Amino acid sequence: MKWRGTCLAMKCPNMKPDDLPPQLAGCWRAHLDLLIEARAQRSVLARNRHEGPLRVQKALYPEGEGVCQVLVLHPPAGIAGGDQLRIEVEVTAGAHAQLTTPGAGKWYKARGAEQALATQAVDLRVAPGAVLEWLPQEVIVFDRANALATTTVTLAPGARAIGWDILCLGRQASGEQFAQGCYRQRFRLQDEAGRPLWQEAMQLGGGDAAMSSAVALEGHTVFGSLWIAGTAPDAELVGKLRELRIRSGACGVSALPHVTVLRLLSNSSEHARQYFEAA
Repeated sequence: MKWRGTCLAMKCPNMKPDDLPPQLAGCWRAHLDLLIEARAQRSVLARNRHEGPLRVQKALYPEGEGVCQVLVLHPPAGIAGGDQLRIEVEVTAGAHAQLTTPGAGKWYKARGAEQALATQAVDLRVAPGAVLEWLPQEVIVFDRANALATTTVTLAPGARAIGWDILCLGRQASGEQFAQGCYRQRFRLQDEAGRPLWQEAMQLGGGDAAMSSAVALEGHTVFGSLWIAGTAPDAELVGKLRELRIRSGACGVSALPHVTVLRLLSNSSEHARQYFEAA
């Protein structure tokens, strides 16, 4: 189902779709609700509910029956101004889920004179003894995009999770820079009671000084983070991770009380992905 006009819903709750200006009348509202549970020696996709253009075709098992791989599909290929996407994933006790995407994500140029905000909210819940891998492909932020991406990971005692995000500013192959617009990103890792284990937020405006500053992106157009939670960041693990190098750019490892975090700067999404895969 396509919901039109959600982008102005907060400002004009009584506005009807036909009242919208033409450039805002095609906003998407989509929701995907998944449950992966353990059955015998298998991890299975037990619930797959969707509304709007977010889909899962079927569960795959390239690593064996114990790991349920799910490809999250967004048929429009990108998120435009006013679109609202929500993804909820629950992994029950003893199950192992691996989620990825078939291609690069895209945040398109915002629609309309109001530069309507586009949002994507990801909620990942991992039960005791469960394992989650959240491994989407890179995301490209188009010039003049207005985007907010939030990710919340809830870990029960004994749960483990790993995930990454790789962000590309502008369409470098076509010479486009991220000169205007705004990209906001919020991440929260919490326990079952909602207490934060690690959280951070970022707001980057197109053309901001941070994009060229030596204490921020230093002119790089690709950056990302990989996080490992539910296993102690001991000296052996951290030492092995610090031995890894990215082919071009810079990288680093932080051992925090509840999470190990790897970060990178580069001008190549391929090199970024290779570094995270090695980790």
